[in-house]
Amino acid sequence: MSNSELAILFFLQLAVILAICRVVGFLSQKIGQPQVVGEMIAGVVMGPSLFGLLLPGLQHQLFPKGAPMGILYASSQVGLVLYMFLIGVEFDTDLIRRRLRSAVSVSLAGIVTPLMLGGLLALLLIKQPGLFGHEVSVGQAVFFLGAAICITAFPMLARIIVERGLAGTSLGTLALAAGSIDDAAAWCILAGVLAVFKQNVWIAVFAVVGGIAYAVITLVIGRPLLRHLGRIAEHQEGIRGPMMAFILMLVMLCAWITDAVGIYAIFGGFILGIAMPRGFFAKQLKKTLEPIVTNFMLPLFFIYSGLNTSLGLVNSWLLWGITLLVFLAALFGKGVACWLAALLNREPQREALAIGSLMNARGLMELILLNVGLQAGIITPTLFTMLVLMAIVTTLMASPIFELVYGRHRAASAPAEQIADVDLPEVKA
Repeated sequence: MSNSELAILFFLQLAVILAICRVVGFLSQKIGQPQVVGEMIAGVVMGPSLFGLLLPGLQHQLFPKGAPMGILYASSQVGLVLYMFLIGVEFDTDLIRRRLRSAVSVSLAGIVTPLMLGGLLALLLIKQPGLFGHEVSVGQAVFFLGAAICITAFPMLARIIVERGLAGTSLGTLALAAGSIDDAAAWCILAGVLAVFKQNVWIAVFAVVGGIAYAVITLVIGRPLLRHLGRIAEHQEGIRGPMMAFILMLVMLCAWITDAVGIYAIFGGFILGIAMPRGFFAKQLKKTLEPIVTNFMLPLFFIYSGLNTSLGLVNSWLLWGITLLVFLAALFGKGVACWLAALLNREPQREALAIGSLMNARGLMELILLNVGLQAGIITPTLFTMLVLMAIVTTLMASPIFELVYGRHRAASAPAEQIADVDLPEVKA
C-alpha cells in the first residue's frame, strides 16, 4: 500500500472512529456512564467481536492488519501522552502532602493484595494451555497477572473525577495520588517481567533508576525554570503559538525519554504536567488542548485495543469460568482492599467506598499494559480478551457505585463543600 493510499485509509478510519465513539459515548452518558466508558465499549464494537462478526469483509477493509494499523497506533500514543500531560497540569501536589499517609496506605493495599491474588491465579492458569506464551515461566506469569490486576485506570479515574466536579477536592486528589502510585508500581513490575522475559535484568534496573532520575530532574530543576512560561503567558494574556509549540515539543521529548528508559511514554507527559505553572497558565493550557485531545485523539487508542479483542476466543464454560475468577480476583484485590485500607486510615465510610470504587476501575491503563503483554508474547489473544472483559466490567462498575455511595451525598452537601473549597487557599497560604 502506497503512502497516499495509507493516508486516504487513515482519514476514513478517523471519520468512522470519531462517529462511532461519539454515538456510543452519547448512549453511555444517557445511562449514567462517563464518555470514556462508551469509548472503551466502542473499541470492542469496532473489533472482531461485533463489527468483524457481522461484516467481516468490510471490517477487514477498514482496519487491515499490518502496516496500516501502525499509523493508528502511533497517533493513539500521541493522544495518550497529551491527555496524561493535561492530567498532570491539574494535579494538586500540595493537597497530596496533607493526604500522604492515606494515599500511601490505599496504594499499598491496592498493590500487595492484587499481586498476591493475581499470583495465586497465575499458578492455576499456567497449567491451562492457550493462555500464556510457550516460553513464559511461572514467575513471569505470576508477576504479569499480578500487575494486570493491580493496575488502576488512572486516566479513567481522572476523567470521572473531572466530570463529577471533584478535581482539586480532598477525595479526588487522594484517589489520583493512590492511583498514580499504583500504576507507577505496576509499570515497574511489568518492566521487571519484560526484563526477565528478554533475559536482561538491566532493562528493569534501567527503567526504575531512569524513571526516578527523570522525575527528580523534572520536578526539582525543571519546575522553577518552567515558571517563566507562566509569567510570559500572563504578560501576553494568553498562550500564543510559539509558546504552545515549545510546550508540545517538551511533552514529546519527555514522552520519548520515559519510553526510552522503559517506564512508558505517558508518565513522561504526566510528570511534566505536574511541573508546569498553575493558575492562569494552567487554565489557558487546558482550554486550548483539552477539546482536541479528549474528543479527537484519545478515542483512537480505544479502537486500537478493541481491534485486538475477540470475544469468540472465550468459547467454552471453562474459559468463561476462568474469566469470572479473574474478575473476582480483580474486585477483591483492588476495590475491597482499597476500601478497607481507607477505613483503617479513618476516612469516612462514604469516601472509603468511593475510593474503592474508583480504584477498582481498570480501563485505559489496563488496555495499555495488556497490549504490551500481548505484543511481547507473554499472554495469548484468549487471555488478552479475558482481561479486557475484566477491565470493561470493573470500569462499568465504577461510576454507578461511586454515585450510589458518594455522588448523591455530595450533591446534598454541595454548599458546605463549596465553602470548604473557598477556604482551601487560605489553609494553603
